Amino acid sequence: MKTTELKELLDEKVAKYNHPSFLQNDPLGIPHRFSLKQDIEISGFFAAILAWGNRKSIINNCNRLMHLMDEKPYDFITNHSPIELKKFETFVHRTFNSTDLLFIIEAFKGFYKEHNSLECLFIPKLGDKTVKSGLENFHTSCFNLSYAPLRSKKHIATPIKKSACKRLNMYLRWMVRDDAKGVDFGIWKSIKPSQLICPLDVHVLRVANSLELLQSEKSNWETAELLTSELRKFDKSDPVKYDFALFGMGLEGFGK
Repeated sequence: MKTTELKELLDEKVAKYNHPSFLQNDPLGIPHRFSLKQDIEISGFFAAILAWGNRKSIINNCNRLMHLMDEKPYDFITNHSPIELKKFETFVHRTFNSTDLLFIIEAFKGFYKEHNSLECLFIPKLGDKTVKSGLENFHTSCFNLSYAPLRSKKHIATPIKKSACKRLNMYLRWMVRDDAKGVDFGIWKSIKPSQLICPLDVHVLRVANSLELLQSEKSNWETAELLTSELRKFDKSDPVKYDFALFGMGLEGFGK
């Protein structure tokens, strides 16, 4: 497929899937219930971290978590009492359990004592072309805490371990991109859309290989960077908008 034809196809799919009508059955619909910036970024973080497995289960567990936080995640995280945490002891989503959840709640409480937003934990180093160093900083900020459980590292990925960081890159897309389409929020202004890395999972990898954007079977950080580099050829200022196209084509069964 010629470059111009491929761009036309991808742009067509972006227009189709970058639309609020797809939020109802997507984890991104969870933070769209809120208007306060901190509520959006907290609920969005959990929606992204829990986004693996059956979609219905993901959304049900996200809804349950927001309910446990009295539908005010920022207020709950910053003002809860120790006894209020007991209701989370039975929470589980696949291998993510109450130990992981309570750690993140406590970590976020500490972060918000020092910062107005989680954004500052993800900001890349000055001059960096991608969010790689920002993701590394977030991971370090979490696991330098004295009470950080070792088991929780599997739920918060980092490029240091060569992970594709699919869920965190998806989260950053939600928070950073601002195209007024009503899907991504664009509430974080210190990270540029051009610095984002495309969320990469097995479905996006399959589609990217089928379109000859990639020639790799490895879902790792290097491949995610390579894919994003290819997408920059179609839009250097906002390459990750094509995540809509690749993910949507995956849902359509493209490349199977």
